Amino acid sequence: MYDFIIIGGGILGLSTAMQLNRVYPGRRMLLLDKEEGPARHQSGHNSGVIHAGVYYTPGSLKARFCLAGNRATKAFCDEHAIAYDTCGKLLVATNALELERMQALWERTEANGLERHWLSADELHEREPNIVGEGAILVPSSGIVDYAEVARAMAAEFERQGGELQFATEVTGIEERPHEVVLKTRQGDFVSRYLVSCSGLMADRLVRMLGKNPGFTICPFRGEYYQLPATRNRIVKHLIYPIPDPSMPFLGVHLTRMIDGSVTVGPNAVLALKREGYRKSDVSLLDMARMFSNPGILKALGKNLRPGLVEMKNSLFRKGYLEEVRKYCPSLTLDDLGPYPSGVRAQAVSREGKLIDDFLFVNTRRTVNVCNAPSPAATSALPIGAHIVDKVRAQVEA
Repeated sequence: MYDFIIIGGGILGLSTAMQLNRVYPGRRMLLLDKEEGPARHQSGHNSGVIHAGVYYTPGSLKARFCLAGNRATKAFCDEHAIAYDTCGKLLVATNALELERMQALWERTEANGLERHWLSADELHEREPNIVGEGAILVPSSGIVDYAEVARAMAAEFERQGGELQFATEVTGIEERPHEVVLKTRQGDFVSRYLVSCSGLMADRLVRMLGKNPGFTICPFRGEYYQLPATRNRIVKHLIYPIPDPSMPFLGVHLTRMIDGSVTVGPNAVLALKREGYRKSDVSLLDMARMFSNPGILKALGKNLRPGLVEMKNSLFRKGYLEEVRKYCPSLTLDDLGPYPSGVRAQAVSREGKLIDDFLFVNTRRTVNVCNAPSPAATSALPIGAHIVDKVRAQVEA
C-alpha cells in the first residue's frame, strides 16, 4: 500500500508530488499518468511565458500565486541549471480606447506589487522599432522558459527523493473506502491511504469516477499558434501583448519569444472537437455529443458567440489572424506565418454556463482533486503545489 498516490504527470502534479515528498519524507508515494512521459499535455503545449501577474484581481489567489511563482520558477531553474530569460513584457495600446484600458492595467499592476514602466509611443518605438502603438506598459519581470524541461526536472527530483513514477498507466476507476483509496488500471489495482489528482483535461471525468457530480464540465479550447521564419527571430526583444478587450474571454494574439530563440504568434482560442484535440482534424463524436448536450457548455458558447465566431474565422483564414498581429507589428506578412503545434486549454464551465476563472477543488475524506487551475498555472506551479500539499496535510492530520 502507498501512503500517497498522485494522478497527473503535468507540471502541477509533479510540483505537488515533489513538495509532498519533502513534507512527508520516507512515505511511499507513487505518481501515475496515462501518457508515456511527463508534460505531454498543457505543460508541454504552452507559450513558455513566466508571467508576472498583470491581469489578476489584486489580493486574489491567482495574483498571489503568480507573483510568488514568477520568483520560485526562476529560483528552481537556477537550482537545476535550466535556461530561462527574463526578457520583459510589453502591453501595447494601438488606439485611444486601448490607451484608456491600459490605464486600468497600470493601476492593477501597482496593486499587484509589480515593477512596471509607462512608455510613450516614442519610447516604445525606441525599445521595439518593429512595434507601433500609442503607448505601452513594460513589465520587466516577465520571462520565458521551457516548462516541459521544468517538469522533467521536477520528475527527476521526485524520484531522487524516493518517489515512484509510473507512466503509460491510465486510471479507469476509483473506489474510496473508509481507510484507503483503490485505483483501477489496466496494469492492475493500486491502493493508497490518500489520493491527489491533477488531471487537467480529464478532471471532471476523474471526479465522476469517485461517484460524485463535479458540478462543472471541462470544455477544451485549442490555442493555435504560428511560428515566424528564422530570419524574423530578432523582430522583437520583449514579449509583445495587446491590451485585452474586457468583453473577450481570452487575452488576444501576441508575439512570444521562445527559449530556443524562435518567435511564435498566437494563440487564438477555438473549441476543440475532441477532449485532447490538438489538430483541426481531431474529432471525437462521443466528446462532441457530450459537449453539445451539456447545458452549461451550450450557455457558455451562447454567451460568447461573437468572440467565438471571430476566433473560428481567424482559425480558418490566416488573413484574419494576421490582421490581429499587424495592429502592432505591421511589417509581418502571410508568408511569415509558418506552422507550429497547438495547445489545448482545459476550461472548466459551470452548470450556469460561466467560464470558471478561479481555482476549483472537489475533495472527499481521502482525496484532493484539482479541478481547475487557471492560467498562469505553469508559472504558479510551485506555490499552487504548496497550497495543495497544505490541503493534503489538513486531511492527514484531521
